[in-house]
Amino acid sequence: MNPNRYTAQDRLLINLDQALRTLFGRPLVTERLNPAAGLEETELPEQSRDHTARLMRINHTGEVCAQALYQGQALTAHQESTRQSMARAAAEENDHLDWCETRVEELGGRLSLLNPLWYAGSFMLGAAAGIAGDRWSLGFVAETEKQVEGHLDEHLEQLAPGDEKTRRILEQMKEDEIRHGQTAKAQGGADLPAPVKQLMRLTSKLMTTSVYRL
Repeated sequence: MNPNRYTAQDRLLINLDQALRTLFGRPLVTERLNPAAGLEETELPEQSRDHTARLMRINHTGEVCAQALYQGQALTAHQESTRQSMARAAAEENDHLDWCETRVEELGGRLSLLNPLWYAGSFMLGAAAGIAGDRWSLGFVAETEKQVEGHLDEHLEQLAPGDEKTRRILEQMKEDEIRHGQTAKAQGGADLPAPVKQLMRLTSKLMTTSVYRL
């Protein structure tokens, strides 16, 4: 079916399928390889392994939120070009979702029990941003990616020496997030008001703190 001819019901079903894949299945990835593919596993002290698994769990939940945000925004976007841009970004975020899940499993960790809650909240937030207008929706993407970039830098600094597999994944994710943010800005994304940015930071802090534990 031509995406331009999707009905509202079609889009809702697509979003439901995406939600189920994100939360309970394996995401539909793009043609890109896992950046850590082929690298040998480094022996890590138990404490470092556990900490890194928890960091990657945070990143996985962040990608769950990103999926929900993009799906919500695409559902309510005003212009087809914005919807298509969101869809491509969501596809690449699916790669991140898969890479993070794989790395968590390799490190002997588990995914967050809070993922369904964060998905639901992020989807509603994305839909609301889309309703507000494409320039605000794109601005929200740009600010989100900027804040994610900061989190990834913090996580890169905390990696154990020699953990090249995790480092490769985070570095590729960072490169993608920067590009997504730049694309959103180039497409007309508005600069969000300072109180909105601060609220986003506080919400992100709540997510990272809770997911590190659960």
